[in-house]
Amino acid sequence: MARIYPDGWEALANGAAPSLVRLLDTLRRLGEALPDDWVVFHGVHWQHGAEGQALFGAVDLALVAPSGACVLIEQRTGFLRESAEGLLRGSAAQAVNVAHHLGRAVAVLREKLARVSADASVTGLLFLPDYRVRQPQTAGLDPALIIDADQRDALVVRVLGLDAGQAPDPARRAAVSAFLADELSLTPDVGAAADASRALYTRLSGGLTEWARRLEMSPHQLRVVGTAGSGKTQLALAVYRDALAAGRRPLYVCFNRPLADHVAALVPPGGEVTSFHQLCLSMLRTTGLQPDLRQPDAFARLEAAFGVMAVPAEWVFDEIIIDEGQDFSPAWRDSVLRLGRPGARCWWLEDPMQNLYAKPAVDMPGWVTLRSATNFRSPRAIVDMLNRLTPAALRQEPGSPIRGDAVSLISYTDRDGLIEQTRRALTQAIGLGFERSQIALLSFHGRERSALVGLDRLGPIPLRHFTGRYDLLGMPEFSDGDVLCETVYRFKGQSAPCVILSEVDFAVLDDAALRKFFVGATRATMKLFVLASDPAAALLNEAGFAEDA
Repeated sequence: MARIYPDGWEALANGAAPSLVRLLDTLRRLGEALPDDWVVFHGVHWQHGAEGQALFGAVDLALVAPSGACVLIEQRTGFLRESAEGLLRGSAAQAVNVAHHLGRAVAVLREKLARVSADASVTGLLFLPDYRVRQPQTAGLDPALIIDADQRDALVVRVLGLDAGQAPDPARRAAVSAFLADELSLTPDVGAAADASRALYTRLSGGLTEWARRLEMSPHQLRVVGTAGSGKTQLALAVYRDALAAGRRPLYVCFNRPLADHVAALVPPGGEVTSFHQLCLSMLRTTGLQPDLRQPDAFARLEAAFGVMAVPAEWVFDEIIIDEGQDFSPAWRDSVLRLGRPGARCWWLEDPMQNLYAKPAVDMPGWVTLRSATNFRSPRAIVDMLNRLTPAALRQEPGSPIRGDAVSLISYTDRDGLIEQTRRALTQAIGLGFERSQIALLSFHGRERSALVGLDRLGPIPLRHFTGRYDLLGMPEFSDGDVLCETVYRFKGQSAPCVILSEVDFAVLDDAALRKFFVGATRATMKLFVLASDPAAALLNEAGFAEDA
């Protein structure tokens, strides 16, 4: 199977014009049929200065053969007109000579390629899958280089024939491929790429959001067991908005306060978004109680008091959404569900792999269960790496068309090495084009053990971290800084284009360590750096990480 550049082309067909869909079908066909030593580029744009003017153009497909020869394919679907001037596309007033267009591209790229390979071969093929050329001799192109509707099934054979008998030349092939990659402008606008990645994830993972909301049951009690990146948060947001639009009052409850704050900023007013312990505090305070959280057993007492208190009328809801269900106990579940009025619609969202607190699984008798093991958010490179470390029963299915960069594994020996290597990773991430607001620096440890969380800056870069205080509206306060620095525990449920997972340190890659590593790694939507102690890095490599390093 040939290598296709750039990645993510499969998703381009969603909502695309018919001509682009047809071109992507040809791209898929070539990719599957050509051998591994062929390279296929799509969407090659070129620019050329001639006689004081700037000329611009594009080529549908550019193929690099094992010999280093380049084959350009111009595909034209639909009806064409044959005239004395050649094959024409479009109306008489705006007719385009397709053979001239291809010939100009061949001439320009041949001249440009001469800079990297003096004897580089460039051949242009005109592919007309819908049209039979009646007069090939007047088409303006060598008839041997035209593949019309009568010959469309021979496309791959004709392409292979252009390189038949030529000796492989890996050096020239690499030089021509590098040149075409440069013509594609593959140095990315990472900000735009991050936006596109987020939009793509939203679209692909929308299946869970769509179909979970179409299920009918009575009573409505749906348990969704979904892996990281499967779209659980999107589902929760859609359900919350649906309830408001239908005149129902929703309650969203999760375990992590940062996730609750994140969701609260995304939904319209009219319901309640809270963490479980926030909910306990808020309801108990309506009775005049002021729990003292400084006591050693304060949270256990808080949970017990909440579980037996009478439910005020203002705390009754029509729709209840429990997120991060893997972190809830049966008592917590029952305490929250009793806030639903008779006939309330109930949703339970969980991911067993994100159980960082070793909570036993909660039984949900009578609930309908929907499972999704597809991760649409993480690039395939991250999913593949995690699947090599994870038992078969817990592996994810890669759902993103984006391959992504290989995960960067960097080891350190001591605290000074940790700080320095993390600083270098942060500098490298910025050098790759990520804006500072698109980077999340995550500690594998909690706040008490972390050498990073709480730092005001890393080198010249100021860090933004939670101060431990809340403002008068109950919102968390953060220090001034450009790059968010958080723990894996607090960042669970959220994501960032670039994640630097640092302070990864364990003596045994056991279930607890693997789950924490899984949570941190699946926060990244584009690029992941892993900074691990020497022993932890060795254990990761032994388990299969090294194949991707």
